[in-house]
Amino acid sequence: MPIITLTTDFGEKDHFAGAIKGAIYSELPEVKIVDISHSVAPFNIGEAAYIIQNAYKSFPKGSIHIIGIDSELNPDNKHIAISLDDHYFICANNGIMSMICQEIAPYKIVEINIHDKIETSFPVLDVFVKVACHIARGGTLEVIGKVINSIKPIKNLIPFVNDEKTQIIGNVIYIDNYGNVVTNISQAFFESIQKTRAYEISARNYKFKTIHNKYSDIVNFSIPEERRNDEGRRLVVFNASGYLEIAVYKSNTETVGSASSLMGLSLMDTVTVSFSKT
Repeated sequence: MPIITLTTDFGEKDHFAGAIKGAIYSELPEVKIVDISHSVAPFNIGEAAYIIQNAYKSFPKGSIHIIGIDSELNPDNKHIAISLDDHYFICANNGIMSMICQEIAPYKIVEINIHDKIETSFPVLDVFVKVACHIARGGTLEVIGKVINSIKPIKNLIPFVNDEKTQIIGNVIYIDNYGNVVTNISQAFFESIQKTRAYEISARNYKFKTIHNKYSDIVNFSIPEERRNDEGRRLVVFNASGYLEIAVYKSNTETVGSASSLMGLSLMDTVTVSFSKT
């Protein structure tokens, strides 16, 4: 029996996440359900896309991922199921899968069409669960939808590059639990534009000329520990997911602060990389 994962913006207070699990167990008592996150910012498609992109690869092949973000059915927001990289994804066609599909081509996409058999105002519970359980039993995608060839993109997913290739303008797409600020500038994209040139990274009034390999690279370990004062120092890294991240060493919002709080950076704020002309 495959694993079914849940990624939503439902939070932990309300009944929604619990009701979804109960509905799945009612159909498949032996299934395993894993919560990836229920703390996605409300309706934040880019944040959810970043989380699911970085989480799903750790699950076994054949896992089924329910993504409950902005899932109300309407003419501009249809429901889809995707077979990709030997995993299944069930979500709204609102751009949430475009970050993954940018790297890996889907094997099959269907637009879910079982709504005429189900009356619902809670599609994640009543539709996505039905589709997930159908797939878990070995059912095919064609039974629950019609094949389509493309999905909606996320706005601002790909950073802007000027014609002279001297500047990348990216955006903050995620702020993690430590207050570190993740941009939509991947290491592969950065290096394809950089081509070994010197660079300067700008975020609000802060500038950086070095990208570190890891957070502790900013520490001078030759200085005795009691004299270092490194906590709270600002730095830039390519994080474990391969995206440009502005961070604070050993950040803590209650003591030394974080990149988000200290620099005033929020979701969708601009981060610019300027390259030398030679």
